[in-house]
Amino acid sequence: MSQLLEQTLAAWNPRLTPVQSQQLALELESGKALYFPNLDFALRPDESRFLDPRWSDRRAKNISYDAARNSLKGAFGNAADLGDLKRMIGRFQAQAVGLINALFPAYRSALHVAPTSFRPLPVAGRVSSWRHDDARLHVDAFPSRPNQGERILRVFSNINPRGAAREWRVGEPFPALAARFLPQLRGPLPGAARLLHTLGITKSRRSLYDHYMLQLHDCMKADSAYQRSGPQEAMPFPAGSSWICFSDQLAHAVIGGQFLLEQTLHLPIHAQYDPQRAPLPILEKLLDQRLV
Repeated sequence: MSQLLEQTLAAWNPRLTPVQSQQLALELESGKALYFPNLDFALRPDESRFLDPRWSDRRAKNISYDAARNSLKGAFGNAADLGDLKRMIGRFQAQAVGLINALFPAYRSALHVAPTSFRPLPVAGRVSSWRHDDARLHVDAFPSRPNQGERILRVFSNINPRGAAREWRVGEPFPALAARFLPQLRGPLPGAARLLHTLGITKSRRSLYDHYMLQLHDCMKADSAYQRSGPQEAMPFPAGSSWICFSDQLAHAVIGGQFLLEQTLHLPIHAQYDPQRAPLPILEKLLDQRLV
């Protein structure tokens, strides 16, 4: 069964009934990617100049805008141009957050908005270690930023001016994925979470959930046979389209494309329409222990 669920809406402020919102949320919370082929983020005429790799400082793969601090990282240019770039990315943030609030009103009061990223560099040609290679199937988990089971919700828009697709591969549903790799998951060393936090390697203490999600992330990426022949489907998201997923749940790999806008939001599990669909309770059931 496909992990892609296509939707016809073409507005960033859609109106759904409560029943429609719940039905769509349950699909999303089950690990589906909600795909909106007609939902385009329209650039203003003077913003088309930003569709060029020269705006990247090349020290990071993404340009990141933190609206709360009005700070832009990873970008190169004069003050006037960078101010315009901030406004473009900030407008996308407002539309992406507005879209989630409109689609899923139950999330609204619990969402935490993370910085917004603009990705002007091509995916092809990146050189990285296997652990950092996002062209390998993985679920998102971050070594330095434990989240204690909080969800990672992301909104993407392909703004490629030449019509090139953002090429993804998407894997099997999370329950099957977690069960497949369960025999390879090992518990943490005693005292490891405290030591990592004391040394400043993690921003907060790593929970058992964070530990096992990192293990799952690494086991997936390290398994060459799984990367070649594990259950997966191609998902080329065309220019002018947008999509939403919980990237800590949807197994995905990014294998091609250039010029993308992305908004990350964090959502506590209790705010879901059905908390039992989240990775945390699924892992707890498989491991037969509390993880947070």
